[in-house]
Amino acid sequence: MPKARYIAPQFGGSADEVETAFYNALRASDIDRFMACWADEDDVVCVYPGGPRLVGVAAIRGAFEPILAVGSMRIHPEHPRRIINTLGVAAHSMLERLEVVNPEGGGMQSVWVVATNVYLRTGAGWRMVAHHASASRAEVAEVTQPGHLLH
Repeated sequence: MPKARYIAPQFGGSADEVETAFYNALRASDIDRFMACWADEDDVVCVYPGGPRLVGVAAIRGAFEPILAVGSMRIHPEHPRRIINTLGVAAHSMLERLEVVNPEGGGMQSVWVVATNVYLRTGAGWRMVAHHASASRAEVAEVTQPGHLLH
């Protein structure tokens, strides 16, 4: 029996809806739903920890198909910070907690990723135009007080 064709949903209500669908697709290992979150633009960009800058939907799909083929990701977006303007652009910064197998002796451990997602209101509704994620060295705590070091 042929696989049912996935019909992209309309994310008209908010960028939050796209974000929920994005993380649900990663957890479900569903490349079609994952790609439905992205704007159909040549300049969409995705950077994941340890990976190159992927530009365009074909490059993003090509990189994530083998990743998602391995199985679902245990990924939990936490501590979101949102900036939304009236021109139809939203930027979300969050901490992603990934549950991975502990290489030092069974069981699961959490690793932290700092991520920024950018959304644009398009004719098809809200869509992701950028996802940038960087690995963190330890459990991440937000810094809200000025520090002494810029970088």
